[in-house]
Amino acid sequence: MSDEYPIEIPPSFMALFMAPGRLKPKAPRELVAGRYELCEDMAQMLTEFASNMLLSLGITEADVLSRCRQGLQGEGAVLSAAESDWVVCRLAELLNWPHPALDLPPGLVP
Repeated sequence: MSDEYPIEIPPSFMALFMAPGRLKPKAPRELVAGRYELCEDMAQMLTEFASNMLLSLGITEADVLSRCRQGLQGEGAVLSAAESDWVVCRLAELLNWPHPALDLPPGLVP
């Protein structure tokens, strides 16, 4: 596969694969692109679920995001902790909710 991948990967996601002080990711672009597609799809799929949870449970947006994060990082998780944090931040962005108070490295917020 060539270096030209049809999907633009945001810097916030690329940061997950960058070692401090390095300019290139520590994984092949094809792998990063595949992980990005998975995480973006997960965030998109969670929008309706999160909105319904907010309305049906009568909890805060922050509580909804916290519960989504717990679910993403639960037993049998397919995402790394950093990827699930990115998904939760992206979910907040998609829903126009305040970003969750996660301990994220600079540049990770989508």
